[in-house]
Amino acid sequence: MKKVPPVRIEPAIVERLPAKYLVKEEAPKTISSREQHEAYISRLLELQRKAHRTAEVAETAKLLIVLIADYEAKHFAIEKVSGVEVLKELMDTNGLRQKDLAEDLGGESVVSLILTQKRQLNRQQIERLGRRFHVSPAVFF
Repeated sequence: MKKVPPVRIEPAIVERLPAKYLVKEEAPKTISSREQHEAYISRLLELQRKAHRTAEVAETAKLLIVLIADYEAKHFAIEKVSGVEVLKELMDTNGLRQKDLAEDLGGESVVSLILTQKRQLNRQQIERLGRRFHVSPAVFF
């Protein structure tokens, strides 16, 4: 039986191919463009939607997750914000004033001290805020 050599696809063409071809025809590589990033996300979503996943599909999905996370960590930096900044944004988004949080945080004066960063949020306050806004308490750290 005659062995057929693998087909070599030019890199410029590879980046324009749909993600299913990138993964099926050639092993995934580190992401080097926004288009490739989008293609890998599309392919990952396709794989995750499959009802019956083979071990190969699961491993491909894991690899795509790592490659996508690596690219995003390098290209989509998230600014660190303080718990107070998160609280102010949540208050603004929900149309709340200081007095609306007085009961959760221990009085209007305490809310004022927290918002001016003269006092830090404690564990109980963070837990109450997490429940009130339906967010993980971790966002306030």
